[in-house]
Amino acid sequence: MPLTAIGMERAPSGALCFLAWLIVMSFGLVAPAAAQEASAPPNILLVIADDMGLDASPCRDVGARKPTMRLLEHMCAEGIVFDNAYAAPSCSPTRATIMTGRYGFRTGVGAALGRGSPNGLPLDETTLFQFLDRHAPQPYAHAVIGKWHLATDGNGWLEHPRVAGVGYYAGVISGVIEDYHRWPRTFDGETTEVDRYITSALTDEAIEWVRAQENPWFLWLAHVAPHLPLHQPPAELLQSDPAPGDPTGQYLAALEALDSELGRLVESLSPAVRENLIVIFIGDNGSPNQTVQAPFSRGKAKGSLFEGGVRVPLVVWGRGVGRRGESEAALVNSTDLFATIVELAGIEPSDADFWPEHSISFASLLLQAGIGTRDYAYVEHFSDGAARRGNQFGWAITDGRYKLIHDNRAGDMLFDLDADPWEEDDLLAGSRADDADDAYERLAAQAFDIRRSP
Repeated sequence: MPLTAIGMERAPSGALCFLAWLIVMSFGLVAPAAAQEASAPPNILLVIADDMGLDASPCRDVGARKPTMRLLEHMCAEGIVFDNAYAAPSCSPTRATIMTGRYGFRTGVGAALGRGSPNGLPLDETTLFQFLDRHAPQPYAHAVIGKWHLATDGNGWLEHPRVAGVGYYAGVISGVIEDYHRWPRTFDGETTEVDRYITSALTDEAIEWVRAQENPWFLWLAHVAPHLPLHQPPAELLQSDPAPGDPTGQYLAALEALDSELGRLVESLSPAVRENLIVIFIGDNGSPNQTVQAPFSRGKAKGSLFEGGVRVPLVVWGRGVGRRGESEAALVNSTDLFATIVELAGIEPSDADFWPEHSISFASLLLQAGIGTRDYAYVEHFSDGAARRGNQFGWAITDGRYKLIHDNRAGDMLFDLDADPWEEDDLLAGSRADDADDAYERLAAQAFDIRRSP
């Protein structure tokens, strides 16, 4: 069904209406939906903010300037913030890990894809949506609304979301847009131009799709914001007023607009649907070099294997999150969203004919701290072509304290993240203690085992 709201009337936005709802929520005046059985499958909303690094998160003490994101701040205060979540350093490979629960060396997706790239997500990969259809105890409606960035001419291009098993897709099939106010919307295998601010238009699309659902649903809302190009969002979505010549201010304003519209989406839900909602909010990689803030820097942001490129915001809030306002130090990898989402949908490994080998559910951590999930987080960045300026190809692995980076051109680097969290002191560059030698050997062996696993 095509979106009828684009370019037409919309519900009141900005922050007055959403703020009123948030106040009600904060004081607990929204009663639980009595008709909602405790065993009913949750509605699952996965929100990806494109190019949002730790330095841009209002819930993390990294970076001096922060966007006003009232809903995300509420989620952090009432949900759980994962301090050590890792993803690939660019868009496509992170999305492929979520879609399949497998590392890029398995799927072939290691860097941002173009239409002519030879390594789009293979058609024989079992996707998250196909897995839900095959194994969920109760049928799930599902959709992707927003940026896709997994399609090439070799895997179907405009038809790829349908071939990948997505029940409903509408959004931007490629990786970038030139104008937030005029952009190409792909729906049902065809692309048309839309003259409407994309963050608002995608929100309209999501509201309309959710309202049409009768079964439990899973919505992957893949916003384009705050990805370049830098721009001035509509004033009604902002409390700030960034200067046109302030790139960081415009980047943060795009996040503020995203949050305002995400608040509009949540506010649009009926009490029963909202009571049964769990939201997973993640950035797909670090902040871009044009806007990155200290302690990160150019060359150690998006496109790099340093913390500023691969350590991302991750917040979970809503139904089933028993830990409120807590931070969790456990390692999480973007591959783990696959197993976590299907577990939330009621699927256990014993129910399935296979399980993606690189995906470990962290659903247990939503209820109880101290439950180990993974011992290592592994990320990678690779391509058949030469690395573009600002990109670092290779892989990285961490046990939470030590981190080993293998740069295809510069070689190996080892960092003690406890003593040196922003990777200024390469322990391999000079004399080092025996425990650093032990860490290097252990991490290198673990990476080798990961890459050679069947």
